Amino acid sequence: MPGPNGPPGADLCPWHGAAGQATIVIVATAGPARSAWLTRYAAVVLLVATVAGLLTGGLLRLAGAADAADLVWLAVGGCGAAYALWAMADSVRHHRLGVDVIALLAVGGALAVREFLAAAVIGVMLASGRALEAWAAGRANRDLSALLERAPRAARRYHGDVLETVSLDLVRPGDRLMVAPGDLVPVDGTVAGPTAVLDESVLTGEALPVDRPDGDGVRSGVVNAGGPFDLVAAATAEDSTYAGIVRLVSEAETSQAPFVRLADRYAIWFLLVTLVAAAGAWVLGGAARAVAVLVVATPCPLILAAPVAFVSGLSISARRGVVVKGGAVLERLARCTTLLIDKTGTLTSGRPAVAAVIPAGTVPAGEMLRLAASLDQVSSHVLAGAVIRAAQARNCRLSLPTQTEEIPGQGIRGTVGGRRVAVGTAAFAAVSPSAPWAKRARRRARVDGAMTVFVAVDDVPAGVLVLDDPVRPDAGATIRALRRGGIARIVMLTGDRAEVADMVGAIIGVDEVLAERSPAGKLDAVRMERRRSPTAMVGDGINDAPALALADVGVAMGARGASAASEAADAVLTVDRLDRLGEVAALARRTRRIALQSVLAGMVLSLAAMGVAAAGLLPAVWGAMLQEAIDVAVILNALRALRPPRGAAPLTPVDAALTKRFHDEHEAIRADIEEVRAAAEALDSADTAAAMTQVRHAARLLVTEVGPHEDAEQRMLYPALDRLFGGTDVTATMSRAHAEIAHQIRRLSELLEDIGPGMPDEVDLADLRGLLYGLYAILRLHTAQEDESYLSLGDEMTAPETAAVPILTGARPQ
Repeated sequence: MPGPNGPPGADLCPWHGAAGQATIVIVATAGPARSAWLTRYAAVVLLVATVAGLLTGGLLRLAGAADAADLVWLAVGGCGAAYALWAMADSVRHHRLGVDVIALLAVGGALAVREFLAAAVIGVMLASGRALEAWAAGRANRDLSALLERAPRAARRYHGDVLETVSLDLVRPGDRLMVAPGDLVPVDGTVAGPTAVLDESVLTGEALPVDRPDGDGVRSGVVNAGGPFDLVAAATAEDSTYAGIVRLVSEAETSQAPFVRLADRYAIWFLLVTLVAAAGAWVLGGAARAVAVLVVATPCPLILAAPVAFVSGLSISARRGVVVKGGAVLERLARCTTLLIDKTGTLTSGRPAVAAVIPAGTVPAGEMLRLAASLDQVSSHVLAGAVIRAAQARNCRLSLPTQTEEIPGQGIRGTVGGRRVAVGTAAFAAVSPSAPWAKRARRRARVDGAMTVFVAVDDVPAGVLVLDDPVRPDAGATIRALRRGGIARIVMLTGDRAEVADMVGAIIGVDEVLAERSPAGKLDAVRMERRRSPTAMVGDGINDAPALALADVGVAMGARGASAASEAADAVLTVDRLDRLGEVAALARRTRRIALQSVLAGMVLSLAAMGVAAAGLLPAVWGAMLQEAIDVAVILNALRALRPPRGAAPLTPVDAALTKRFHDEHEAIRADIEEVRAAAEALDSADTAAAMTQVRHAARLLVTEVGPHEDAEQRMLYPALDRLFGGTDVTATMSRAHAEIAHQIRRLSELLEDIGPGMPDEVDLADLRGLLYGLYAILRLHTAQEDESYLSLGDEMTAPETAAVPILTGARPQ
């Protein structure tokens, strides 16, 4: 069998070569590995040694060998003194002088007055405190270190028709890779070939697998939960998503919270109080009583509680998809009372979406969208992807276009299924500026801050697509949660037009809107707000990076935001959900509260025990045991920060699947709602017959799609939500909306039945307009309320895109 140095083509079983290399690495690093093991388990070794010494001394004492017992306890006490001396030296090296001095004085005093048993108990106490600290930090760091341990290190790359396993450092953008079942995706890239089924929970927290079709972007670090698929690398490993998150985690693990330094300041005063109390006890009862005071004053809670609480908070944040760069950030976030928040990509989705399909009357809305999306499959325009996604969400069957021609700044034309299709500006689609439907569409786009893309079929204007950047469904709920959590002032910052920004600000409920701001203008706004109170800033773009760096706490939308924003920020949302910001803000306050509780409780209990010891009622041995109990209680209290906050339990998989199902159905329902509005507007046209055809089509959609959807929500989703919220009828108001929708659909059906096949008169037209516009309003409001209040409760419904679409030179929309 060829060895690891054989020719490349000779190694038919690559595992043999890998095993050989692994053996060399293990042999070469045996010494460092043994040293690392000792470092990792030093606390456990010290605890085992001191406990064994304490028990051995006890057995010798029972056997009558008092001198031998004292020698063993002396050795255990010596171990404790050595550890206390090392801890004190480490504190001095980090420019701190804290309570380690008390521990050293306690064990040294016990040895000096020949209280060998007390010295041994103190040694065990110090060792157990060190072991408990190591266990707590290890448990709290589990979620953070898991990211480092999971980092991919190799990739399977195509070299011609042959697959080769290469180091991840050798992968370059454009390389074609194969991702095997169960493998981590090694670099950011796009799927090439059949749909990939991925487990993205490590990045997003979403438990359900996600389907990624051909051409979809994939982030590194997710797991292939399906069959093998090919991936075209879009970045190197160093520039990919997972490597960026690992860098953030490394920063988080090396940072210390100001509150921990505050605990050190408490410790100085505690040290002074302890020395005064010990001196008083010496005067009142001699050296033995002074030693008893020092023993119960050994403040492991003060040393350990604050770091354990903040590391636990970092762990929970990472578990929820928010990487916080250290306890210092968490502590500052807990003090922030002002929030500045960017609009595009933060409060909104950050990518265009089709908000309405408005037909001109010659081609049905669904067919017009299908033809436009089919043609846009070969377009390089930034809006093409939005049109294709809208058609796919409505289950349109796309065709491959032929004879295509794209003109930058105007649009694209071609043939789809034998029909000539043009998509672009109004002039490119030969739309008359005076056409009523075009005028209405332009007015709507202007008011809503949207864009219009016109469509022509067979050289005749067919309609218009209205595209906007929709407000995130969870934006309003997040703003309300932030206010409940202590944020008193919320300001929206944006470079967008004032009328568009004011509309978004009014919808989500911010206190002030600062529009048309350049990066320098955003910096000025941060400076102004920081003069008033501690300020956090949330953004996602490169233009937000300076403001993020200047704010007391900068939070970047890292799932789809610019890497510059993530580098400048203090915390990064690795999942594309704004509501996690509210979660981590509440978590920061809770973590700080638990840390403060733990430190103060430990100090109060120790001070009480010192009073008892100073009165001569608590011998040194029993004082050491009592202090051990205080240590355990206070550190376990600090570990409460590891538990999710009350009410933060995630949905069950069944409930999460329900929310995802109805979230996806809403995409199709929105198209039906726009059909209702288009039908109402068509009644103003001169062609009453064509308008009635459109009205009857909208009525069929209401009966066959909208009605059954609302009924299924009432029967399946709402009972699950009642269970989640802990009530029996918490969705009562939304249920009333369902009843009203069903009633209005019945009224529309009865009116159409009363009109019959003939033409409606003026009274009929007025009734039809009223019903259709009323249904449009209630359906749009009801769907938005469900998205915000209920369906946004599930984890990420649609994963963000990572591959950018090339932007066409010039502007197609008008």
